[in-house]
Amino acid sequence: MWRRPRFTIILPMDVAVREIPAPAVVPVGGTAAGRAAKRAVDVLGALIGLLLVLPVLLMVALAVRMEGGPGVLFRQQRVGQHGRVFTLYKMRSLKPVADEGDVRWNIDHDSRLGPVGRFIRQTSLDELPQLVNVLVGDMSLVGPRPERPYFVEQFSQEIPGYAQRHRVPVGLTGLAVVKGLRGDTSIPERARVDNLYAETWSFWLDIAIIARTALYLVRGPAGGAHQG
Repeated sequence: MWRRPRFTIILPMDVAVREIPAPAVVPVGGTAAGRAAKRAVDVLGALIGLLLVLPVLLMVALAVRMEGGPGVLFRQQRVGQHGRVFTLYKMRSLKPVADEGDVRWNIDHDSRLGPVGRFIRQTSLDELPQLVNVLVGDMSLVGPRPERPYFVEQFSQEIPGYAQRHRVPVGLTGLAVVKGLRGDTSIPERARVDNLYAETWSFWLDIAIIARTALYLVRGPAGGAHQG
């Protein structure tokens, strides 16, 4: 029996915890075997990925430390599957003031961004620590990109179908990402594509998205837009 989930949203500027009823959803994600295969690929992919990128992570951490001082990891609350809030890890590109990172949409043109911070954002190297999120089960390798609670509440109220994108695990990459919907692109269109992914999910769709993401990383960002 499928129950109607509720989102628990912790707003950074509020004291109280707000619960936002999610729209009724239907089971997605294929068979139990398919979901198990997806999780197996996530664990294996995250382990292999972390081993492969460890030297890169160490070099990036050193560069971030030299440019901006101590504290190379940036932690931020994001909303995952069924509205569960988790802590997302990124390489720090700049030091935010207080809670500005929770409520500010984009920092790509911030004058505080140094050469290292700008480079790791343009190349998505700042996203690599999220392999840890994938490994522990907060995220999947593929799924809708996770957003901050402040914006999830806002978009859920303003954009039809936005909340339903949380039917599936959020991801390090996704169908919207490989279609170029990142950075300052249409949120309604992102929600549409994320829901399309949820409704048409298959194991091989995930493999195709991973392959397209790898190709994107090899070719480099076309417009320097950041995934968020």
